This record gives sequence, structure tokens and C-alpha cells, in this order.
Amino acid sequence: MTNDDVISTLNNLIETCKDGQDGFKESAGNVERSDLKSTFYEFSQQRSQFVGELQSLVRELGGDPENTGSVSGSLHRGWINIKSAITGQDESSILNEAERGEDAAKKAYKDALEQTLPTNVNAVVQRQAEAVNTAHDKVRNLRDAANAATN
Repeated sequence: MTNDDVISTLNNLIETCKDGQDGFKESAGNVERSDLKSTFYEFSQQRSQFVGELQSLVRELGGDPENTGSVSGSLHRGWINIKSAITGQDESSILNEAERGEDAAKKAYKDALEQTLPTNVNAVVQRQAEAVNTAHDKVRNLRDAANAATN
């Protein structure tokens, strides 16, 4: 991979993390259960930390790091649908959309790890990917429990 390719891959992950950060923050503000609020805020903060780490790597590579998620990225990653779920304040719907967003984040990290990244970059991306997978599984389990409770 060229340096520009690595920067592009990292910037894509930054957009993915920004979308997740915003989606989790919005979700936290729109659920009643305190345990869900805490979980969503925790994941929002985690993604904010990931953004900072990825932006630092882009700067080290001489690139210009992304600062925001993108509208097309939001659409692609599924977080845009969170708005419609939130309007009904339905916990199951919010968890469904959060899990859909996490599916997209997992894919973005999987795609990044299939690239030949510099060792230091790969180590950061691998560590973040593991945390994203853990977050995905927690959201999925919360969603499954919420869906079972409503059925």
C-alpha cells in the first residue's frame, strides 16, 4: 500500500468512528434505561478516543485527518436510520439501528485489516477492531434481550 492508501483507509475508519460516536451519543439521549444510557455513552466515548488515535496516525503519515463523519457514510453505515427509531423512543428499534451501525463498523475494520498496513498502524487498527467487535456483540445481546422482552 502507498502512504496515500494507508491515509485513505485510516480516514475511512475515522468517518466510521465519528458516525458511531454520534449515533451512540444520540441513542444515549433517547433511551430511558440508565444501563443503556451508560453503555451508549461509553461506546460514544470509546469511538471518540479511536478517532483521536486514528487522526494522530494520519498526521504521523503526513496526511490531513478527517474531522467528521459524512452524510453518505452515515447512510452507508446505517446510523441515519437511528433518527426514525428515536422518534418513537422504542428501545428495541434504537438497539436494532445501533446493531446495524455496528455491523457496518465491523465491516469497515475487517476491510482495513485486509490491507497491508504498516506494523504500528495495523496494531492500532487490530486493537480497535477487537473493541468494535466486543461492542457489537454487547449491543446485539442487549437488542436480543429487548426483543425477547417485547415478544
